[in-house]
Amino acid sequence: MKYEGWPIYSEEQIKIIAAASDILSRMFGYLASYIVPGITTAELDDIAEEFIRREGAEPAFKGYQPPFEDTSYPYTLCVSINEEIVHGLPSSSRYLQEGQIVSIDCGVRLKGFHADMAYTFPVGNISPQAYKLLKVTEEALYRGISQAKVGAYTGDIGHSIFEYVKSYNFAVSEQLTGHGVGEAMHMPPDIPNVGKPGKGFRLPDNLVIAIEPMVQMGSRRVRRGPDGWAVCTRDGSLAAHFEHTVVVRRGQAQILTSFEPIKKSLVHV
Repeated sequence: MKYEGWPIYSEEQIKIIAAASDILSRMFGYLASYIVPGITTAELDDIAEEFIRREGAEPAFKGYQPPFEDTSYPYTLCVSINEEIVHGLPSSSRYLQEGQIVSIDCGVRLKGFHADMAYTFPVGNISPQAYKLLKVTEEALYRGISQAKVGAYTGDIGHSIFEYVKSYNFAVSEQLTGHGVGEAMHMPPDIPNVGKPGKGFRLPDNLVIAIEPMVQMGSRRVRRGPDGWAVCTRDGSLAAHFEHTVVVRRGQAQILTSFEPIKKSLVHV
């Protein structure tokens, strides 16, 4: 079924998206213990891909052709460090360092359906300012999710995110948005991180969306990074990114992805 051209999923289809989300969530929990100084971002990518395939799913980013890009994305993860907001490429020559923050973005495909999630991690001990950025961005995500209910508008989500971030004198990346997710990795509607209450598109029951505030400590202006993929803050300030896949429901959104760190010793390899 379609609404405004967007796919609306059956409960059986949502169960598959939820199963993909569960694999993705557990992968993040497992990967968290490897995010330490000295590991390369390529090693993190290998760990993530192995986990996802072992669970019977596929990395949704690998081989994905984004709109307006000439080539397909070659990795399982987007790994974005410090001033990189999104889409950083993993590299065997890039080592995590104490005090950095690193945003991990990943998608999973299972039985033709997709889930999407992002989380920004501290690498060892980070500054109080960086910690504040992470907490504000994560809370902004949940502020946005609280508006993802039947009859609300995309503008309600964006307004809630923007106003919360602005209250801390941080900026949202206005050119980067959330999106629909399900039968494809990125689908309509766009879910901006700015908006006006009651404006935009009205949200129907069983629409599945990825809400993802990307927050910058300084200016909202961005630039393309030297790897050709990463989007970075133009002024070099730190950026954070948190994302969940959610189902629009009556009264309250259903969050399909989650984050809970898992000890390596408890995971069957």
